Amino acid sequence: MNPIPTRMMQSLAGTAMAMALMAGAQTPATPASGPAPASSAAQAPAPADSPAPAPLSTFVLTGPLQWLPPATFDAGPLGKLSVNGILTGYSAFQNSSVTGDDTAQATLSNGQIFIQRAEGKIQYFIEAGIYTMPTLGVPFVNAQDTLNNFFGPVPVAYLKLQAARNTQFLIGSLPTLMGAESTFTYQNFNIERGIVWNQENAINRGIQVNQTLGKHLSAAISWNDGYYSNRYSWLSGSVTLTKGPHSLVYDGMGNLGQTAYQTTATPVQNNSYMHAVIYTYTKGPWIVSPYFQFSKLPTNAKVGVAKGTSATGGALNVSRAFKGGFSLPARVEYLTSSGSATDGSVNLLGFGAGSNGLTLTATPTYQKGGVYLRSDLAWVHADSYSAGDVFGKSGTNADQFRGVLEFGFIFGKNITEK
Repeated sequence: MNPIPTRMMQSLAGTAMAMALMAGAQTPATPASGPAPASSAAQAPAPADSPAPAPLSTFVLTGPLQWLPPATFDAGPLGKLSVNGILTGYSAFQNSSVTGDDTAQATLSNGQIFIQRAEGKIQYFIEAGIYTMPTLGVPFVNAQDTLNNFFGPVPVAYLKLQAARNTQFLIGSLPTLMGAESTFTYQNFNIERGIVWNQENAINRGIQVNQTLGKHLSAAISWNDGYYSNRYSWLSGSVTLTKGPHSLVYDGMGNLGQTAYQTTATPVQNNSYMHAVIYTYTKGPWIVSPYFQFSKLPTNAKVGVAKGTSATGGALNVSRAFKGGFSLPARVEYLTSSGSATDGSVNLLGFGAGSNGLTLTATPTYQKGGVYLRSDLAWVHADSYSAGDVFGKSGTNADQFRGVLEFGFIFGKNITEK
């Protein structure tokens, strides 16, 4: 297995499905109670005589975890601020670990604060702290190395101009408009991101316009630096159609130029383009979200691509809530790449050129107020792989099993306060 994951060789998160759920950096100004109840559920109701503070304008939850309303206070010249925080621990056990990746490990995986000014014409959002991006099929990268090699201690920070009731302009370091899963562990159905997510970019720097186009339609478009390249040649867009419990999202992005520059956060995939279609159904205790994704890295000798290579796949995310704070999210996904190990194709999946992968993940979850405990039980299977690029010390094992535990504290406003 390659020591650095494909997505870890790329960049962070946002998701178009999540973008469809809450107003803010990732979608036009849609109501917080939008199509998928993941957003409305994330905001616990306040007492009738104490209105709940405005929800975080960028932060999104696509799975069953619920977020606390932010604490609010007057910060003088900075305006009225809303603040949340999170602290999480992570432990994991896996078989067939690769060289440099431990069989068992435990660490602090997230320690972040979220600050926003959500009133007036000029607003801002800052997310700061430590984080990890654990991903199926790739070695774990600790928080220090993640910060040093990817987006630093302030991964998301931007100014927002509320130009009109249905129009927003954003500039700064923004979550991507691409994909159905967000980057941080606590935002998603499962603790670890999947192999389909691992193809996308995550954070990009640029300018974005969000627009509500009607009762059921919203859109966003962004000019940015793609896979965190600091070269501004990418165009990204997202369109969301919602009605009742149904949400349908199209995401697209691509590099209109070419970028030979590469780092850990900016791989050769910075010269690719990608499309995704995401459907979400939310009703009662159920969230069901299948999606399809296609990416293409065209032939370009100047940036090191001898043969154009594509990755095609999809996933199904399902979550069922039960009484007493329990829920059971699950994910199945499949991803395949074109070419072969001998024709010059790029190793997009990390299992070798022309390989494919299947993953299954179940994440039993319990939450009480601002405290939660959940566990990933995950299996990854690779096929048509290249020897040395999969699991085990010799890189020849096709399967890997993981058990992951995450324990988290969410900080915000005590909703029982008067």
